[in-house]
Amino acid sequence: METIHVVLADDHTLLRAGLIALLESIPGVAVVGEAGNGIEALSLVEEHRPEILLSDISMPGLNGLELTQRVVRERLPTRVIILSMHASEEYVCQALQAGASGYLLKDSGIAELDLALRAVARGETYLSPSVSKHVIARYTQRTTSEPEGIDLLTPRQREILRLIALGQSTKSIARTLGISSKTVETHRMQLMNRLDIHEIAGLVRLAIRAGLIQSE
Repeated sequence: METIHVVLADDHTLLRAGLIALLESIPGVAVVGEAGNGIEALSLVEEHRPEILLSDISMPGLNGLELTQRVVRERLPTRVIILSMHASEEYVCQALQAGASGYLLKDSGIAELDLALRAVARGETYLSPSVSKHVIARYTQRTTSEPEGIDLLTPRQREILRLIALGQSTKSIARTLGISSKTVETHRMQLMNRLDIHEIAGLVRLAIRAGLIQSE
């Protein structure tokens, strides 16, 4: 099992200490840095280049969303999991739009923390189950009609859109469909261009409205 290196960012000292203890109790996880604000966190990510940055949303300096955008913009080899007490659709979508790969509620248990870390480290997207159900339910209530543009996609592109919205990585989609990762990337680029949607949150919303993902 390869070690997952984590930088933790949260401006509450006691909460940060508790999270570090939890993280270090998970086999194969190592905390390589902790920060009390977004600027310190970015510096640690640039220095250690960990697999995961686990970040609170509300922090001085740079907040969690701004920090996520910086990590993505600088093309650092680090994926971000937002840690939040907010389960609302608006917060989740803002995190995904900023480039986060995961959204974990602060009341989650250690088993879910472990699951989220490993999923995101594999290149997948992870949302706390209660958050995922909430967001899907809200979008399902908004409309049941097929959204404009979905009819422009080929059956293969629809299937890739569905798998992307389910949080599967390019490699995982390639294995599922029996095609190369390069072919998946080509289809992904083409469907984004046809739909004029260039971020994961928008693709998820479209897939839900089109009925490609069902609310449980």
